[in-house]
Amino acid sequence: MHPVSLPRRRAVLGAAAVATAGAAASRPARAADLPTDAAIAKEVRDEFLHCWEGYKRAAWGYDEVRPVSGGRHDFFAGGHTFGLSIVEALDTLWLMELDDEVKLAADWIEAHFDPTVDAEVQVFEVVIRLVGGLLAGYLCTGRPKLLSLCRTLADRLLPAFTKSPTEMPYRYVNLRTGAVSGATSPLAEIGTNLAEFGVLSRLTGDDKYWSRAKRASLAVAARRSSLGLLGTTLNVESGRWTDTTSCAPNPPVDSFYEYLWLGSQLFDDQELRDLYRLLTNAVLKYQLVRPNGYTYFRQVDYASGKALGHAQSELGSFYAGLLGKGGDLSTAREYYRSWTTTLDTFRVLPEAFDYESGKIHNARNDLRPEYVNSSLDLWRLTGDVEFKQSAYRYLQGLKSNLRVAGGYTVAEDVTTSRMRLGDLTPGYLFAENFKYLYLMFAAAPRFDYRTGLLSTEGKLLRGAVRT
Repeated sequence: MHPVSLPRRRAVLGAAAVATAGAAASRPARAADLPTDAAIAKEVRDEFLHCWEGYKRAAWGYDEVRPVSGGRHDFFAGGHTFGLSIVEALDTLWLMELDDEVKLAADWIEAHFDPTVDAEVQVFEVVIRLVGGLLAGYLCTGRPKLLSLCRTLADRLLPAFTKSPTEMPYRYVNLRTGAVSGATSPLAEIGTNLAEFGVLSRLTGDDKYWSRAKRASLAVAARRSSLGLLGTTLNVESGRWTDTTSCAPNPPVDSFYEYLWLGSQLFDDQELRDLYRLLTNAVLKYQLVRPNGYTYFRQVDYASGKALGHAQSELGSFYAGLLGKGGDLSTAREYYRSWTTTLDTFRVLPEAFDYESGKIHNARNDLRPEYVNSSLDLWRLTGDVEFKQSAYRYLQGLKSNLRVAGGYTVAEDVTTSRMRLGDLTPGYLFAENFKYLYLMFAAAPRFDYRTGLLSTEGKLLRGAVRT
């Protein structure tokens, strides 16, 4: 596929359009520009149920549904299913007070979920999706078997940590045999386990999960450069960098930074708080750029700070919310508004582009939730209706372009006038996108808006209000 140009905002949209967009971003938003919160909350809930019923009809008990063909997809390992979409959906169903569906989902998990299958799985994905989903399900429902299954699953993951000479986990582990593989690992996969393992240790009284997770993250942070920057990938056996590009907040390092902050909040851990600030300050100093009044993050060499690239990934748009939560609300707003301009250009965000050349690197949309995750975070911090407005436009973009009879599906190309569609509903759609939107508009009685915390996969790890 030939690269498709992302508008160089002034050249393609035109100076007048850019001026209008800039004025819209800077003027105070009005609640009257939106339907009522109650109406939007109902719309979000209805769209979630549209997806959920499509999954139940075509793929119940399987990891993911193909909503166009009515097929099924095994996410973790071919020929093995973990009912991923059911686990992902459980706390969303509970927050939306869909209690009959909560029972249906929890009953299936207790009867069929097998944490000991003979399959090699990716540790990172299992932690954020399955361990996190079972934890959140237990915290919401109080059903003890969910916690028991979670603990068994986590125990099956521990060889990835205990067999590593550096205490940084291998990428893959066989859940039955404990065999490990994948010695070269990106930062997100090494460090995105503090929240789930820490909560599990707190609930079980067994420190082994938390201690392993924290030592892995500290081992990464100890390998920062004199500038305070981290590279992209490490060999977990030798402890040496295999890629020394600092590419934050893009994948595959994104949630490493997020979990330093989240771990500090969940467990009041000053060491993690200090590391988050130190590493974030370095990213802001060496990677933050403002071309043509927009805010982006370039890629640099971790040792010298030399610029290496200008790629922006939709997965990195979560960083606006993280910066706000971490105390830099001004930069958070700037970065969020840069992504909002991209959303308003394409209606549905492309996966990746180059802010310098204006080229699309990846014209797909995989139903990513990171932008609307930032919408929720920044709305909770500020109460500004601007974030509700842009989140609602995000919803309408998905609804107008990616909704099909069997639910919602990914797009293969968002740059065409009629978007070319794929055939997959990722399991995280049930955990994240609709949950973030619902919490913004529903005044959900089961969520503590003051203390509630969600994982990188949108799992409710603190703030479930049970009556």
